[in-house]
Amino acid sequence: MELRKLTNQQLAEQLQPIFEHLHKNPEISWNEVETTAYLVDFLRQAGLEPQTFNDMTGLYVDIGKGTPTVGFRTDMDALWQKIDGTFQANHSCGHDGHMTVALGVILLLKELEPTLPGAIRILFQPAEEKAQGAKAFVEQGVVDSLQFLFGAHVRPLMELKEGTYAPALHHGAAKLFTGEIHGVEAHGARPEQGANTIEAAAALIDGLKRIWISPAESASIKMTQIQAGGTSTNIIPGNASFSIDARAQTNETMDALTAGFKKTVDAVSTLYDVSIDYNVDAHIAAAQVDDTAKSILKQAIIQVAGEENCAPEVITPGGEDFHFYTYSKPQLQTTMLGLGCGVTPGLHHPEMTFNQTYLPTGAEIITKALVLALQQTERSDTK
Repeated sequence: MELRKLTNQQLAEQLQPIFEHLHKNPEISWNEVETTAYLVDFLRQAGLEPQTFNDMTGLYVDIGKGTPTVGFRTDMDALWQKIDGTFQANHSCGHDGHMTVALGVILLLKELEPTLPGAIRILFQPAEEKAQGAKAFVEQGVVDSLQFLFGAHVRPLMELKEGTYAPALHHGAAKLFTGEIHGVEAHGARPEQGANTIEAAAALIDGLKRIWISPAESASIKMTQIQAGGTSTNIIPGNASFSIDARAQTNETMDALTAGFKKTVDAVSTLYDVSIDYNVDAHIAAAQVDDTAKSILKQAIIQVAGEENCAPEVITPGGEDFHFYTYSKPQLQTTMLGLGCGVTPGLHHPEMTFNQTYLPTGAEIITKALVLALQQTERSDTK
């Protein structure tokens, strides 16, 4: 099957104004209202029928006939950052580029639509930066029919050489705990009558350091915020609030960190006679890369960009909401394309930039992978 009729240059010319619009109109998580409207309008003009939601931003669209078994997901939201002294939405994680790749994929698939052996679903997911969008899409049943799901992310130079492409991104897991310590206030002269929440917080910090993880595993857990006491210095503080950031390269190691954190909370509560309440405000699952999906994406990279530009898999400590799809749907076969496009100074830096000229090639690679995966699912169905 011929991948496309559009040349790379023609595709680049069509994608340039798209990227410029998306880059200049960033919107933060769950507020991607105008972005959703822009994408819906684009897709309808392309003769497609995008599906939106009544209670949230984001959308998806199917190309081809029948029930989709293969999909590509892009994120939509921007970060909230201080730029030139003013806080504002800012696309410093490359989601503007990811959406541009997705629309390039749609342009290429539209040319192939009459010959596609089945249907492909393109997902425009909100709230990746809050680690909430994938969960919402799972709950909406958006990925229920899919066997393969691909993603993509621009990569910094320290991870991927410019002009190269990786068939898998091994992101780590992350959890954000927030909580409160409830003790008893007392006069500073009578500490024995109170339960000092600052001392309990200090013990909690010390306990976190004693959660032992195998040195062969990459992991960390640490307190990142603590607030306790008021303006009076002669009062034993009876309440404190805290935040804890946990990171691990695998989901199993994150489970071990979580179990250690719970034991530490129980021990400190007993020792200092305080109560500690906490919530998991965010949970980002580690990558669970599927070998077949990775093989398909590697084949697509080689066919489109050449074997010399196919880079090794990337292991990165950063997190990605994409991996919640496999975490919640273990049967889903997933991998992410690492797009080496010279990201500098780095992801989430307020002045982050990258070379947009690689976006059309990224779209071609993803399109090729989707077609290869669709052909595989069709062969499996005929056996």
